[in-house]
Amino acid sequence: MRPTPTLPMRAGLSPSYLWLQPGPWRDMLSFLVERFTAVPEAIWRERLLRGEVRNQHGEALRPESPYRSGDCIFYYRELPEGEARIPVEEKILHLDDHLLVADKPHFLPVIPTGRFVQETLLVRLKKATGLQDLVPIHRLDRETAGVIVFSHQPASRGKYQSMFQQRSMFKVYEAIAPLRPDLALPRVHRSRVEEIPEQFFKMYEAEGAPNSETHISLLEQRGSLGLYQLEPVTGRRHQLRVHMASLGIPILNDLFYPHAVPVGVADDLDKPLKLLARSLFFIDPLDGSERHFVSQRSL
Repeated sequence: MRPTPTLPMRAGLSPSYLWLQPGPWRDMLSFLVERFTAVPEAIWRERLLRGEVRNQHGEALRPESPYRSGDCIFYYRELPEGEARIPVEEKILHLDDHLLVADKPHFLPVIPTGRFVQETLLVRLKKATGLQDLVPIHRLDRETAGVIVFSHQPASRGKYQSMFQQRSMFKVYEAIAPLRPDLALPRVHRSRVEEIPEQFFKMYEAEGAPNSETHISLLEQRGSLGLYQLEPVTGRRHQLRVHMASLGIPILNDLFYPHAVPVGVADDLDKPLKLLARSLFFIDPLDGSERHFVSQRSL
């Protein structure tokens, strides 16, 4: 269980935390220098003197503060220098006492990872709302746009997260992909989707019992392309992209499937993945009301 932070958000980021384990350190400075070798001793000393490292009781720790096993310390991560802004804009569709529902643009990651910290949907929303306990309760790829739900109330978060485990949250996606006249639609596609060991960022269809299911239908034809409706029953990573590619109708502008193509550091904003999380429906576990959210974006 995440402890209550005793440092405020800074630049949209909640502080990191660490539970102290038994060890030989006499004071906090010696521990931090040995634990985080990439940060110079002088930097840790300055942070400690500025009160930027605190324990679970809110006490500001100093360089000479004794190392106490069992304590929890809070501290700030260093932000990467020169993080370029991703020129896309998110939209808040709904906000209540428990949930925030956002309409995510293409190219924007949901959570901080790798070279993306400030330019993530989570950090942007924290800055805009001041909600320190904001947490996404399901996944959406950086390349995918559309509806995504966040919890900002720890007491009720588990009930909303359990809807995904119980498959009681219904999601509808739209995608643009080539037409295949010989492919019978609508159809239900089931397969076993697993991670490629040598390429952790990609998935593939493996032999064995199916662990993924998608309902696929054609909404309309657009020349040689089709607008498809995709309804995932399961939530494997890249499931929709893998299923469409395996059927010979890969989603337009997919750089991973069926074959990964070399890309530069910069995104081509004129060629987003043509995949949109169009809508999401569920029965609210708190009051039994119907909740239906629809993206305002289009492909």
